[in-house]
Amino acid sequence: MPDLTDLGWSETLKRHFAPYARKGYRPALVVQDNKISYVVYEPSAGHVEAFLSGKVWHDAESNAELPAVGDWVALDREKGDDEAVIRARLPRRTCFSRKVPGKGTEQQVIGANVDTVMLITEPNVDFNLRRIERYMMIVSRSGAEPVIVINKSEDLGEADCAALEKTLVEVTENQARLHFVSALENQGLESLECYFGPGKGVALVGSSGVGKSTLINAIAGSEEWTGDVNDLTGKGRHTTTWRSVVFLKNGGFLIDNPGMREIQMWTDEQSLRDSFRDIDALAEECRFHDCKHRSDAGCRVQQALRNGDLSPERYENYLTLEDEILELRRRQKKRQMRLVKKSKRQKSQVHRNYEDRREFEDEQRYGRGIDH
Repeated sequence: MPDLTDLGWSETLKRHFAPYARKGYRPALVVQDNKISYVVYEPSAGHVEAFLSGKVWHDAESNAELPAVGDWVALDREKGDDEAVIRARLPRRTCFSRKVPGKGTEQQVIGANVDTVMLITEPNVDFNLRRIERYMMIVSRSGAEPVIVINKSEDLGEADCAALEKTLVEVTENQARLHFVSALENQGLESLECYFGPGKGVALVGSSGVGKSTLINAIAGSEEWTGDVNDLTGKGRHTTTWRSVVFLKNGGFLIDNPGMREIQMWTDEQSLRDSFRDIDALAEECRFHDCKHRSDAGCRVQQALRNGDLSPERYENYLTLEDEILELRRRQKKRQMRLVKKSKRQKSQVHRNYEDRREFEDEQRYGRGIDH
């Protein structure tokens, strides 16, 4: 089994852990989140089921502050091997997250403390430039390096690869490295070796059916069961259903994620500008500084659309993402207002209960209420 250094334990983490070491706790890595409990890895015990302490739960201001897969935690095993409690989560080096699916406004952590986020796609049914654009945005904010892997590329010629690479430049702006591989045919996998090794963490993301499990088997050198793919939809019939860590024999780990149906934004306006530098540069030339880039006079973005210098699809995706970010901020503000009102009501209730209790005690003691 790997030691902590193989998994990314560092001097920085050791310093953060020092107060917990003095209490007899042990460092552990979260390898699976089961909603009710966690599976953590601690070298002396291996894989252990652990539960959150009440303090960690109540101190967290949101679910995103609770431990997630890839997090380092302080593990308390004083009560024996049958019971382990997570007493604290150590600070994250990187955090890859999205907005929770649906209408919620919470942040959902997909992987913590990873060096690389590897987007797995394929050149046929799954290839979607706008989806890749979304992934690039949320990865750019995580602190991890984005890498795009086009699997099932054994039938692509040099001209096909060059065309795909040229297409991807529009959304990556050369900020992500690109690899063509075939996990099934064991082709091109050597180009991925630089991302794996002692102390390195990699999160794999992508749609169901793109061959993530087959790729993991090839990288990890194991023969895990993988599912069939529906010929019509291109989706896997039996695929990963929970987020978990896979240890690699040469050191490091990767996080296997379920196929994502929704890639909703958990980001900000700055990340939007960073991911659409071409549009942001055009916007600087607009006549009005508050131009909405829709029907405003003197809009340089609209002019680029008419001249063919900007693709309509990229423009529409920019507007869609901008609207999503603004809507997320609106919902977050509305939710915060509800929480403030709820907190005020609870404080009023506590005060009222205190006054009622004092009045009752006075009646019991003196036979009548006392003015305070």
